[in-house]
Amino acid sequence: MAPRVLDDTALDALRSGFDGEVVTPGDPVYDENRTVFNAMIDRRPAVVALCESSGDVASALRFAGERGLEVAVRGGGHSVAGNALNDGGLVVDLRRMHAVVVDPRARTARVGGGALMTHLDRATQPYDLATTGGRVSTTGVGGLALGGGSGWLERRFGLACDSLEEVELVTADGTMVRAAQDENPELFWALHGGGGNFGVATSLTLRLHQVPRMTAALLLWPSAAGPEVVRAYRDFMESAPPEVGGAVLYATAPPEDFVPPHMAGALVAAALVTYIGQEEPARELIAPLLSLSPEGSMIAELPYAELQCLLDNPPGYRNYWSAEYLSALPDEAVERFYARSRAMVVPSPSQQVLFPGGGAMAHGPDDYPLPWRRAAWVAHPFGLWESPADDGRARQWAHDVREDMKPWSIGAVYLNFIGDEGEGRVIAGFGAHNLSRLARVKTEYDPGNVFRLNHNIEPG
Repeated sequence: MAPRVLDDTALDALRSGFDGEVVTPGDPVYDENRTVFNAMIDRRPAVVALCESSGDVASALRFAGERGLEVAVRGGGHSVAGNALNDGGLVVDLRRMHAVVVDPRARTARVGGGALMTHLDRATQPYDLATTGGRVSTTGVGGLALGGGSGWLERRFGLACDSLEEVELVTADGTMVRAAQDENPELFWALHGGGGNFGVATSLTLRLHQVPRMTAALLLWPSAAGPEVVRAYRDFMESAPPEVGGAVLYATAPPEDFVPPHMAGALVAAALVTYIGQEEPARELIAPLLSLSPEGSMIAELPYAELQCLLDNPPGYRNYWSAEYLSALPDEAVERFYARSRAMVVPSPSQQVLFPGGGAMAHGPDDYPLPWRRAAWVAHPFGLWESPADDGRARQWAHDVREDMKPWSIGAVYLNFIGDEGEGRVIAGFGAHNLSRLARVKTEYDPGNVFRLNHNIEPG
């Protein structure tokens, strides 16, 4: 499909007074600016507005409104559905707005709307401060936090949005709005899970927490040992302190020094334990897992910013992910989860993951539109593969993992963990009661549903 081309007069109007860069089809950098994390996404916007300021964002939105252009908003570009791009419309690209200003005395960070987790984590690390973020360094802070924000620190400090103190937003008509407890409180409530439905977040202020050191333990076994490993990890997490997080998963073993040669490139069962603290007490805590004699192991004390890079995957893979939130993980679920792992695309960076719940995440505020936060476990098929020939079976595997876990599903889901799975899943992401309240906020701030390339909340 050929990209829509705007006439020079229209583009000159946008460029006038624009601090950033306006990219259109035919420009040498056009293709690199329409590439996102998911290589399955191939969309051709008419214009990409590389914004440098809130004023640029406002100008781009007014330009799109005057010309009837569909709007996409790009922060980290990690949406599995490719919502950071569109065909023939305008992309508000925030990537140049990635500054992070840390106030170590107040323990806050003011984060630009285009910042990635690595920008935030590297800025806070010198002060031994951090906040809950995504589990890879390339995730966009804005999309993560406004969608709820799950990460390694959630059992100790809650979800990312629990530490949200202020958001600066540009609405569809170019108006700049501040949302906080003391200003536009209903909008502030909606931004704790409602995502990008209400405007473009150009700045977020997040509360920080003391995190001097982390310890990570990555333990590997042959995949056949998976059920025993998962049961042991489940039992371990039931009594683990909130400083402990992590996951248990099936994945392709990487060719790393700590991986035995016979395991590299093969499907393995893995337990990842994260601990806010030093290595010696971490080793004492994970003794029940070490007693299972893992064949590969890496246990290290490291800064939080380095932990965030541990599972980074290079861009360029085709992606499909989903999730099912569970009330329990009985032995039958463990066996089903193991059996389904044999349908994964291997070797590849795909992961079939179980994340534990509990701690501060489960005991956080009841009021926010996050009906999934009290789940005991999350089954998360995270597919990445190279060949288009594997598209069908990778998607089917993800859906089959969900189906296998349905008997223990709570029905709710974290929308950042899924793509476009229909209206029913959007309702499951917010909760029916919350959705009507969110729709009223949407009607006030985006009555024309300009911001609809997302898990969409329609105006009331």
